[in-house]
Amino acid sequence: MGPDKRLLLVEDDAAFARALQRSFERRGYKVGRCARMVELDALLTELQPTCAVVDLKLYGASGLDFVKRLHGHDPEMRIVVLTGFASITTAVEAIKLGACHYLAKPSNADDIEAAFERLDGDAGVALGVRPSSIKTLEWERIHETLVDTDFNVSETARRLGMHRRTLARKLAKRQVT
Repeated sequence: MGPDKRLLLVEDDAAFARALQRSFERRGYKVGRCARMVELDALLTELQPTCAVVDLKLYGASGLDFVKRLHGHDPEMRIVVLTGFASITTAVEAIKLGACHYLAKPSNADDIEAAFERLDGDAGVALGVRPSSIKTLEWERIHETLVDTDFNVSETARRLGMHRRTLARKLAKRQVT
């Protein structure tokens, strides 16, 4: 990142957003925060961000909508998706929509800043040799369906053929914050 570092944080957890904001401000960033799409346009005009950190799940909405909007506003903006609900499906969609990286929580300002700096992929990443477990496959299928239903838990449960409470328990069990 150059000397003109303007960061947009899209995060609905106010305490986490404040902590991340303070951390980036200590690093010389000018930081703006929002948690809803209606707040975004004014902040884009005022801040003119060069990079953004977007939470995947916001007040029942999808951070992927923010990624698409931010990339459409400025295709050069470095966008990192940060989530406690990581899955292969949402990672692929985030990159397709314009994110430069996708990080699972917990991640700190060092991890995020490193993601902003990495412009290329790493062909040397070790390839996994063991197949995915049934639980991992289930988790990925649940999140794929959640994305398809814009994070509507009731509709996701219906499409997966399970009771809504069962799905809610599975989501609560695997939540990473």
